[in-house]
Amino acid sequence: MNRNKQFNNILFFLAFIKLILSFFLQNNFYQPHRDEYLYLAEAHHMAWGFMEVPPLLSVFAWITNLFGGGTFWIKIWPDLFGAFTFLLVGQIILSLGGKIFALILGWLPFVVDGYMRLFFLFMPNFLDVFFWTLMAFTLLRYIQKPENKWLYYFGISVGFGMMSKYSVAFYTLSLLAGLLMTGQRKIFLNKHFYFASFMALLIFLPNLFWQYNHRFPVIHHMGELQNEQLKYNSAVGFIISQLLMNFPCVFTWIAGLIFFFRSEKGKFFRTFGWAYFFVIALLIALRGKDYYALGAYPVLFAFGAFYLEELTSMQFKWIRYLVTGFSVVVGLYALPLLMPMARPSSLTKYYKITGLNKTGFFKWEDQQYHPLPQDFGDMMGWKELAQKTGAVYNSLPPFEKQKTFVYCRGYYSAGALNYYRKEAGLPEVYSDNASFLLWMPDNYNIKNLILVAHQLPDKDDVVFQQFEKLIIKDSMNMPLFRENGMKIFLYENGNDSVNTIIEKGVAKLKSEFMR
Repeated sequence: MNRNKQFNNILFFLAFIKLILSFFLQNNFYQPHRDEYLYLAEAHHMAWGFMEVPPLLSVFAWITNLFGGGTFWIKIWPDLFGAFTFLLVGQIILSLGGKIFALILGWLPFVVDGYMRLFFLFMPNFLDVFFWTLMAFTLLRYIQKPENKWLYYFGISVGFGMMSKYSVAFYTLSLLAGLLMTGQRKIFLNKHFYFASFMALLIFLPNLFWQYNHRFPVIHHMGELQNEQLKYNSAVGFIISQLLMNFPCVFTWIAGLIFFFRSEKGKFFRTFGWAYFFVIALLIALRGKDYYALGAYPVLFAFGAFYLEELTSMQFKWIRYLVTGFSVVVGLYALPLLMPMARPSSLTKYYKITGLNKTGFFKWEDQQYHPLPQDFGDMMGWKELAQKTGAVYNSLPPFEKQKTFVYCRGYYSAGALNYYRKEAGLPEVYSDNASFLLWMPDNYNIKNLILVAHQLPDKDDVVFQQFEKLIIKDSMNMPLFRENGMKIFLYENGNDSVNTIIEKGVAKLKSEFMR
């Protein structure tokens, strides 16, 4: 067996380990994440776009629902793309002349670092990171061997990347800026670069038309993020988070940056170093969340792994044991922060014993500290909420059920109740939050309304003033559940005006996103 084939076999073996590992690291107590329910719901309303994201993820959600929507089919897609992303990292390492130690260093971030969680959750982020890495990979191959096919592969990766998450545009701009900063700027004189750019635009065009026809909800969505979440972000916090997110493998990606700017060989690939700094600066300026930058690191891990292997090939081999040992020990110590490996009671004990509960990982979006990481608080309680809501609905007489509308304030509760609705005996559940607004009916014939929310609507919410009777039927009592305290309200005997008021209200809300 020649050495190239041997290294490729090792690469695919490591990718396989990455693929299956997360299935052994999730305790069966946990349910899908609140945002996963939204993306699964989008598959029931296939379109060229949604209020929050472009359409590509909904394709995988559609396949997941086709096969029953079980945990395996929810988790296999991020797992697969995690393995694919590592394969790209490994191919970069091998193309540079890297060997086994470099492959192991390039693999560790995917099994003991923040990428373990990212490639565990069925959210657009796993596609985002994959396409950032694919873009870097195709551009790198063109730099290594200027064949025009790589420019077209680059264009295809940009196009499909934009169909997965709009933040791909940030890295695209950063890569182009990186090209301008180096001798690789000659790429802009190649007509095939522009043909490839046109190909990217053609792939993205259906979503662009969808955005136009819906008055660019991405701008509305970003505005909401700025007002509700991103306003708390600071430049210092963002930079510190970049170190913490990848702390177990911090030496590897920093070595990648050093390689670009301090190594003679690295000058040839400096585009990627500049691209990293450009995208970090861009995200800081936009007050982006820390994990928005995760797509910029796999290429750094590839170059850093190669560089560390090269530096220690003749001497200082003890550094290899030090770096690997640090990554493994720190990664395993922090792994219960990344993966829901045990029931909440066990995890909270571990966090207290290890002191991890004093770190910033326990600060939620409400700016308060909690016993669990926020993502774990988002992975429980949904089935129980659906069952409680179903019990309220099924307590009604059959003729009353036919005219009872189940409504949730948040997309997350509507998504979860729809996911469990057959099991809970619920009809289709609606919301006017996020993409669910576009799926609200235009016409209504209701007499009762079940509201799932934290609190009673304000007195100026005219819809809820049209019912004769209100009863708080049940509530959630699960302290570690992020939506703990959510209540189930039953509004009964609506008057003759209620349907007209709802129809006009929904039409007005939809008109903001329809031409």
